[in-house]
Amino acid sequence: GINEIHMVEIGDIVFVDHPKYYEKALQSAATTIIIDKIVPCPPGKALLIMEQPFDGFNFLTNYFSPIEEPKEENQAFIHPSAIIYPNVYIGNKVKIGKNCRIYSGVSLMDKTEIGENVIIGANTVIGHNAFYYKKKAASYERMHTCGFVKISSDVEIGALCTIDAGVTGVTIIGKGTKIDNQVHIAHNVRIGENSIIAGQVGIAGSSIIGNNVKIGGQAGISGHLKIGNNVEIAGGSGVIKNIADNTKVMGYPAKNIREFLKENK
Repeated sequence: GINEIHMVEIGDIVFVDHPKYYEKALQSAATTIIIDKIVPCPPGKALLIMEQPFDGFNFLTNYFSPIEEPKEENQAFIHPSAIIYPNVYIGNKVKIGKNCRIYSGVSLMDKTEIGENVIIGANTVIGHNAFYYKKKAASYERMHTCGFVKISSDVEIGALCTIDAGVTGVTIIGKGTKIDNQVHIAHNVRIGENSIIAGQVGIAGSSIIGNNVKIGGQAGISGHLKIGNNVEIAGGSGVIKNIADNTKVMGYPAKNIREFLKENK
């Protein structure tokens, strides 16, 4: 596989070009590492040394998963019981399960997978490019997105939501989760089962949300965090660190709700 550093698994190739992450990459599960420095090679791994590891990684992802132009006849699968309203865009290799209802203006980008009994509100976009850039001398260069989005069964997604594809892996919405209007879920986010997310919530890339989580409106969750099971996040909160199971938080930065209320009597 080809994966970015936060999602890498055994057998994958990964790149690293910042001293902060050298050790993390070298000690990761990755089998092959593209790196911009000559270092001792860990046992069982291979190093590819080049001046611009990001460019090498982007070359590989574009080679093995190039952007495909829309086709009138693609390889999408739509279950006969699904109801697709007018003006829905369905990309290549999309899968739509039983009894789904997809409202007008929805865009389902390539490789999106949708389970059974899923409702998607009008003008929602699922599987757009990940917001992941490398700063170059004069501009920013996008990391090529070759992941996708998986929506499990019994999920409801409101209108005008955006759920980005994984950079190289999968963005996942768990079974039974309900999402309000105008919610943004970034690349590689994984949301567990039976969670509730209110309007205008934003979840940054690669964060993991547990089961039975409740997130109030306009809350923001930073990237690469782990939110435990049965967590409740009050509306307008800003989450900048991990939250343990069965915790209620509020405020910015978000803290235990009892502590917040004591400080703000």
